[in-house]
Amino acid sequence: MSGRPMPCSPREIGSLFLFEKLSGEQLGRLCREGRIERFDPGPVYTEGEPAACFYVMLEGTVVLSRRVGGDDVEVIRSSQRGVYSGAMQAYLGDRLRQVYNNSMRVTEPTRFFVLPAETFADIMREWFPMAVHLLEGLFFGTKSAQAAVGQRERLLALGSLSAGLTHELNNPAAAAVRATATLRERVARMRHKLALIAESSFSKDQLANLIDIQQRTAERVAKAPVLTPLEVADREDALTDWLEDHGIEQARQIAPTFVQAGLDVDWLEQVASALGQEILPGAVGWLNYTVETELLMDEIADSTTRVSRLVDAAKQYSQLDRAPYQVADVHELLDSTLLMLSGKIGPRTRIVKEYDRTLPRIPAYPAELNQVWTNLIDNAVCAMDGAGGDGTLTVRTALHEDRLLVEFRDTGPGVPPEIRDRVFDPFFTTKPVGRGTGLGLDISRRIVVDKHHGSIGVESVPGDTRFRVLLPLAAVEPDGTALSAASSDEPPLTSEDRTTPQEPA
Repeated sequence: MSGRPMPCSPREIGSLFLFEKLSGEQLGRLCREGRIERFDPGPVYTEGEPAACFYVMLEGTVVLSRRVGGDDVEVIRSSQRGVYSGAMQAYLGDRLRQVYNNSMRVTEPTRFFVLPAETFADIMREWFPMAVHLLEGLFFGTKSAQAAVGQRERLLALGSLSAGLTHELNNPAAAAVRATATLRERVARMRHKLALIAESSFSKDQLANLIDIQQRTAERVAKAPVLTPLEVADREDALTDWLEDHGIEQARQIAPTFVQAGLDVDWLEQVASALGQEILPGAVGWLNYTVETELLMDEIADSTTRVSRLVDAAKQYSQLDRAPYQVADVHELLDSTLLMLSGKIGPRTRIVKEYDRTLPRIPAYPAELNQVWTNLIDNAVCAMDGAGGDGTLTVRTALHEDRLLVEFRDTGPGVPPEIRDRVFDPFFTTKPVGRGTGLGLDISRRIVVDKHHGSIGVESVPGDTRFRVLLPLAAVEPDGTALSAASSDEPPLTSEDRTTPQEPA
């Protein structure tokens, strides 16, 4: 939007704090190459447009805002002479994408001194060469430091996840190894038992009955009910008594195995009736080996299935074999992150999932959303650990107006009101030295807001802290440019600095 041009007075612009130390010749050049413009209430420029001008307010009221999701959030409102905004980093030239980092509007007739971006850059480099070098060093040095610390934050998270994943993989893998070794021993005993049965006086019908009972026993193992500890104890006592009454040796060792397989006294009565007392002890021994092998094979299957599920979760979490930008199921991402962090969460923290499974899949960068979930879950767990370790983490999804809500609620001590506005600031952390860089929430904010055009916020009272992430249900830009910009060679978590409106201290 263009304002109405007005005469430029070197004396007037020389009264502004930015220009008060300039010489008369320098002020004259500013007036020759710049201009005074008067704007009626309304927009002056819009966030994301090419940064064409540097604005310094002479009189009026200016409002600067940032786009968050679909809303424009007011950042600052000022009537102080000399406040400035616009192409403030034009002196960096092509090394930085020159766009307006905020939107500016005026609420009353307002006059600005306006300097074209190219002229502002030339004057800065010509009049203040040392300052420009210092500012360049500060800008790119800060950006590099932020990238390096951000990389360290990701490496710390990766190290923690790797340790947790290694622990989680080791348990089922070790169980499968133990079960396999035991199964090998049981199969060897079964071969020995089979040889004894072949040498015994079993009739053809008895052998057929035994094979049929063996098959039906294996089927019962697969359908074994889940019993309470009291029910288990009662069944073990009943089976032990029955086995001892029928002359079965090692009844107390066999009974727990039969109970685990879902066998009971009624089943053994059917076995005894079908086979007869004379061959019952040998048949029970054979069935015991059958049950043990079935249980061991179930254990191996469960262990390998868990290993497979952990590997799938790791692939889902890392998204290594998937496109960076895709339509994703938020619940799959949440589940994979929770599974990856299960070793770190520990047994004292209760996880509650309140998912709305009717929610649609959304366009997103899944790997980076997983990083957001990791940061928020890690913070919640650390907060509850600091309060004694016991607690509940509730992960909830829901439809909130026209956006998808993901909420993380913990029962920790809460975020004190005096620091609540600072939790998303870079390098701000309440964790002990060595446990956090202070970039986790800043990275999360940039992923959610800058890359997904969503929003993130926190509500907190002692015992109830909620981090709420709102994500668009559809791509913000029809051509996808708003979401595909981060696919450039620039590190995804060191996007352009969020230049805030500036005002004298």
